[in-house]
Amino acid sequence: MGLDIGTKYIGVAISDETGILAQGRETILRVNEKLALERIKDLVEEYKVKEIVVGLPINLDGTEGVRAKDSIKFSENLKLTTALPIELWDERFSTKEAEAVMIKASVRRKKRKQVIDKMAAQIILQSYLDSRERG
Repeated sequence: MGLDIGTKYIGVAISDETGILAQGRETILRVNEKLALERIKDLVEEYKVKEIVVGLPINLDGTEGVRAKDSIKFSENLKLTTALPIELWDERFSTKEAEAVMIKASVRRKKRKQVIDKMAAQIILQSYLDSRERG
């Protein structure tokens, strides 16, 4: 499972059974941390997830800013909730990359806002899966 943790939304992606292809699944509203964690736990059970990859928004200079620290804290709570291994993954450009792909595909701005977090999660997870392939 791949997650793009935002301040308002959490994008979710799941890999296929072979661990080769990531697919965006849904966007979870992050107004209530407990409810968001419960929804992720439900998805973990539904898809029989064995590991979670969480995007870590590192600053361009390599430092951890406020958003990275928030993702780390969320990851710690997620580990307690699911008891699964959590991998933090550099996601500096995932949202920009997702937006660029959608613009190229002529996706309207309103539709882009609805799916950008889910697509960013897909990019994060796919990047992680590809790195394991290169191994």
